[in-house]
Formats: sequence, C-alpha cells, structure tokens
Amino acid sequence: MADFASILRSYKPTMPIRSFYMAQEKEMMVGYLTTLYHTSFILQGSGRMEDVGLNASWRRFPNGPALIEAFQKGDLDLGYIGLPPAMIGIGKGLKIKCVAGGHIEGTVLVGVQGYKVKGTVKETLAQFEGRTIGTPRRGSIHDVILRKLIDDSGLSQKIKIENFDWAEFILDAMMEREIDGGCGTPPLAVLARRQMEADVLLKPSEMWPFNPSYGITATERFIKNSPIALASFLRLHEDACNLLRERPKEAAELVHELMEVIDEDFAQEVIGVSPKYCASLPEEYIDSSMRFMPVLKDMGYLSMGLRREDVFYTKVIETVHPHKHHYHDNGL
Repeated sequence: MADFASILRSYKPTMPIRSFYMAQEKEMMVGYLTTLYHTSFILQGSGRMEDVGLNASWRRFPNGPALIEAFQKGDLDLGYIGLPPAMIGIGKGLKIKCVAGGHIEGTVLVGVQGYKVKGTVKETLAQFEGRTIGTPRRGSIHDVILRKLIDDSGLSQKIKIENFDWAEFILDAMMEREIDGGCGTPPLAVLARRQMEADVLLKPSEMWPFNPSYGITATERFIKNSPIALASFLRLHEDACNLLRERPKEAAELVHELMEVIDEDFAQEVIGVSPKYCASLPEEYIDSSMRFMPVLKDMGYLSMGLRREDVFYTKVIETVHPHKHHYHDNGL
C-alpha cells in the first residue's frame, strides 16, 4: 500500500479539525464518478479523511448530469464534476460553485480498427461521415466538446452522436460494431487499445486545450456553513492530486486496494494518459471553462449568460494552494 501519510507530512491544521467538525454532527455528502483518476478513489482508500476528522458519505454517479440532479434534490454537499454540467445547473438556478480544480484535458476520441489519425482535426473527424460516435450523456463535458468539434468542422449533419448513460457501455458498443468511435475519458482509450487495438485519434490536448476535465463543486450552503471542513477536504484533495502526478504507481496501488477489479497496471496506464493533476484554479482553467458558456447557449443548455463569480468561488483554494499551478508539471 502506498505510504499516503508521507505525502501529507507537512499538513498541520491551524485548528483542531476533528473536534470542530465532529462537533457539528454533520456527515459530508460527496458525489463522485466512476473515473478512477479522480482523487475520490484515493481519498476513500487512504483513510486520511478520517484522520483529520472528516466524516464523509460517498455516492457514485454514472455521469455529471446525474450528479447535478442529486445536487438539485439537496442530496450532496460536494461533487466531482466536469464544468459544463455544473454551469448548466447554475444557469437553472442551482446554488453551487466550483471551489477547486482537479484535472485538465481528460477527453479523448478513439476509433475502431481502420480509423487513423489524419492531418487535421477536421480530416480525422471526416472519417466518421455516415457513422456514429458514442459519448456519455448529453450535457456531459465529453458530449459538449465532441459536438463543438463536429460543428466547427462542418460535419454536424453528417456524423451521428449516440449518448450513453454509463460510459462503460461505449466500449461494448464499439466492440459490437454498433458504433465506430467513442469519445470519453482516458480509461476508454486504454481499454480500447487493449481490447481492440484501437487508436487514439484525437489526444486530450487536441480536443479542447486546458479544458476543465473535472473540478470540485460545493453547495453555497456548505461553503458558508462548513469553511474549515471545506478547506481540510481541499488540502487532502491537493495532496492526492500531487500523488497522482508525482507517484502514479502508488496512486494506482490505492485505486486497486479500493477496487480490486481494477488492475494496478491498468490504473497506472490510465493515470498516465493525461497526467495533468492539480487542485488550483488558475486563470487558464477559469478562462477555458468560461469559453464553454457561448457553446452551451448555442446548444440550448443555457438561456442566460454566466459571470465568473457565478461559477467559481476561489477564496478557499487560494488559501490552500497559493502558489503556481502544477497542471503541466509532468511527474511521470
């Protein structure tokens, strides 16, 4: 097992977190996705949240839009989610804000055998004319990015997009040749290569530079009422991001320990597809996120404009992570 405690050796709370938080007699409700390179798996498997007195209940969701629905029902305090679904929810009046980053450039495009990388994005996508590409649920970050690229390439009437509630079903559909390509997270790329010898046609950095693969979103109520608990969570989240980036083998061991069906080698390979992990919210992350706004309006997801302050609350992460971001500090 990875010595996660050593990563946190410099973490010394300025207040007795355990006694403060436990005195509130509140369980932190955290929504997460099946994406194994999110820090949710490390935090669940390391025991560090309990060490600092954070009492959390974890609830798994198939995609970002489903997680937003849980926020709307009042079932969550925090969530791991891509920014487009969060922005859609905010545009509908949901009182949540992105309080930290986590990963950038987590969307890839793969194709079944016979599809190859071409000279330009348009030429690569043109191979799918008259064909179907699978992607997660409508409104997910992968769905939005794919539709934007296809539209920009003038192919929106020529390529069919099929949405899946569970991303895991995309690979099955590819293997059955029900679809010819898949757009999703790095695990899709690794599995497609292993099981189908499928090529990555568009790398994460080509899909949407510095796109906010996911961030940590919190309800405004939780931000206001539990600032110390939020800061403690984000501190551990940042340390877990560092572990993913700097010591991927140990991170993979933790993922395997929590989910025995996940092979360590597979987890490490997934972590390395786009090793751009950090908890901070630099200008590049925020600017890239806000560029989704006109796209979401054009697609009919938003009826109104959103300001940066409508989407982001940066005060806590600026305290936890005051220095330069690490998204491009490749530790592999």
